[in-house]
Amino acid sequence: MSTIDWTVLIFTLVAVVVYGVFIGRGQKSNESYLKADNKMPWYIVLIGIMATQASAITFLSAPGQAYTDGMRFVQYYFGLPLAMIVICITFIPIFQRLNVYTAYEYLENRFDKKTRVLTSLLFLFSRGLSTGISIYAPSIILSSVLNWNIYLTNVLTGGILMIYTYVGGAKAIAHTQKLQFLIILGTMAFAGYLLIQNMPNGIGFKDALYLAGKSGKLNVITTEFDWKDKYNIWSGLIGGFFLALSYFGTDQSQVGRYITAKDNTNAKMGLLLNGLVKIPMQFAILLIGALLFAFFSLKPAPIYFNERSYQHLKETQPEQASIFEKEHQNLQIKFNAESKEILKLKEAHSPQLNKTIQDFKNTQTQVKVLHGRVEEAINNSNYNAEKTDTNYIFLYFVKNTLPVGMIGLLFAVIFLASWGSISAALNSLAACSLKDVHLIFKKEIPDDATELKYSRLHTLAWGIFSIGVAMFATQMGSLIEAVNVLGSLFYGPILGIFLVAFYYKKITGSNVFISAILSEIAVIAVYKFDIVSFLWLNVIGAAAVIIFSAIGLLFYKPKAVNS
Repeated sequence: MSTIDWTVLIFTLVAVVVYGVFIGRGQKSNESYLKADNKMPWYIVLIGIMATQASAITFLSAPGQAYTDGMRFVQYYFGLPLAMIVICITFIPIFQRLNVYTAYEYLENRFDKKTRVLTSLLFLFSRGLSTGISIYAPSIILSSVLNWNIYLTNVLTGGILMIYTYVGGAKAIAHTQKLQFLIILGTMAFAGYLLIQNMPNGIGFKDALYLAGKSGKLNVITTEFDWKDKYNIWSGLIGGFFLALSYFGTDQSQVGRYITAKDNTNAKMGLLLNGLVKIPMQFAILLIGALLFAFFSLKPAPIYFNERSYQHLKETQPEQASIFEKEHQNLQIKFNAESKEILKLKEAHSPQLNKTIQDFKNTQTQVKVLHGRVEEAINNSNYNAEKTDTNYIFLYFVKNTLPVGMIGLLFAVIFLASWGSISAALNSLAACSLKDVHLIFKKEIPDDATELKYSRLHTLAWGIFSIGVAMFATQMGSLIEAVNVLGSLFYGPILGIFLVAFYYKKITGSNVFISAILSEIAVIAVYKFDIVSFLWLNVIGAAAVIIFSAIGLLFYKPKAVNS
């Protein structure tokens, strides 16, 4: 990067850290550190919810996901609006009435202590692992730009954000997320504009869309039902509904955002608006990936977007790499020529258009096959790097196309997006491990100063743990998919526990405790044997808890339930 880019990057990151430390100064109690004194208005709640979900993985990996698999990933969010309505009706009023620090406090009131601890542990395990993956996403950037070791950049990336998270708690997180998200949305919109402006030969937005469509990248709606298809309208509406219901209703990283609201109305407004805004925002981010495919069908694309990995292959297998490069060069020339020919024939309404489109698709398939061979050779070379180059596609475009200054700002955006979600996750992890595990087994109630010290120590411990997880994230392929698969392994049983708590008053604590364990085992077994795609795991997990609990009524006599 240029000196200007480095200046923009460093200045933006330092400004956010300083702002976070400043706004979060003077913490004196856990009420402020973990819940921001319950003073957040609806728009801060909205931004916090969106920023917590839209991590660096969203902005780094989603365009690559669309580039390789098309835009059908957006169907993953189709169940979101309905889930927001259910949460506003059922979850928020209960959490607000009980004035909880964590979502799992309610479970002790409804069931018993062991159910609260079990549910919190399921959350801590899943969220701790996914937070590590979120740290790894921006560290890819530092590793690529500086040519530094990925393990060193993991430490650097995770360590910087812990400064204001450790000092300022929920208040610092809420206000820095507001600043971060405004910068992110503005910059990503400008990046999309520059992508169109950099199309060759005056090719415009409509032409790029046409090429993306003929390449199969605008596959927004997939109606065919297939249990093993990861993204179709059925898995999105049903599986996505259950996943969103669990994530926004029972995951402390999200619950922790809206329990900071002033009141029920502000919490509900923030959550409902998230349900309306999230799908268009994700659509726009995925559209960038589809347009990137059109861009690289008109301009020369690299043989492999992870340049460091391919360089390793060239150094260790030069003859094989040379063969790959010759094939790639011939295919790229052909692919670029066919793309341009399609646009010419379209304008002329030529009868040759359909044949050229078919040739274009055949060449696209050949390029994909060659890419797979290159990827396999890299993975077989025992090089300790990512299994795919999906996460590098947008990064490659930024590095090699955008103007000076904009590169530094876009790299800053990916850091800011990461910090927004990770800081919220660390805050929620600290709240749960402290309130649901540490203090629940402590006989003496600590004073405010001691409890605040414990909260900060838990935040620090989870930061170190997440950095450790990031060290092992290199083999997970598409990060946005890896995070969602990981969540789906645990969200279903967690959601099932809450659904039983809300709607099945005869179920006892011992009953639901055993049912949750059996359900988690069932979910892991279904995933292990690849019976259905991961979105359906959320439905299976939630349904299994309810079914096992109903069966348990045959063995456990109902008793009075606290409300």
